[in-house]
Amino acid sequence: MRKAKPKKRYVLPDPKFGDTMVTKFVNNLMLDGKKSIAYSIFYDALALIEERMNKGEEKVNGLDIFKKALGNIMPGVEVKSRRVGGATFQVPLEVRPERKQSLGMKWLITFARKRNEKTMMERLAGEIMAASRGEGAAVKKKDDTHRMAEANKAFSHFRF
Repeated sequence: MRKAKPKKRYVLPDPKFGDTMVTKFVNNLMLDGKKSIAYSIFYDALALIEERMNKGEEKVNGLDIFKKALGNIMPGVEVKSRRVGGATFQVPLEVRPERKQSLGMKWLITFARKRNEKTMMERLAGEIMAASRGEGAAVKKKDDTHRMAEANKAFSHFRF
C-alpha cells in the first residue's frame, strides 16, 4: 500500500443511554443529515418495544432488546468472491467484529424499511422485536449468509 491507512474515527456516545453503538445505529438510520429525526425514530421505537413487551410481571429494557436483536443478526462468516485461474470461487471468511456490527445494523435498517407498517418507528420496533426472538427477515439474511459459507467450505483453502 502506498498511502497510509486513514485514522480510525470514533463516534460520541448518544445523549440518552451514553452508548456508542446507539450512535452508530442512528448514523446508519439517518437520511439526508437529519440526525435529530433519526434519534427520535430510534428512541420512540425503543419506547414502543418496552410498551408492547411489558405485559407480564418482569420489566424489559428497550436497549437490552435492541442489543439482543443485534446479536442475533450479526454474521459470523461471510463469502467473498475470489478469482483463481479463470474461475470465480465464493470463499468463506470470518467477519471482523466492526464489520459484524455494521452489517447487522445495516440489515436491521434495510429490512425494517421494507416492512409494511405505517411509520418508520413501528417498522423498526417490529423488526427489532422479531430479531430479538430469532425470527424476521434480518435473521433470515444472517442464516442465508451462514448457509452460503457452509456450502462453500470446500474453497476455504483459497483464503487470502
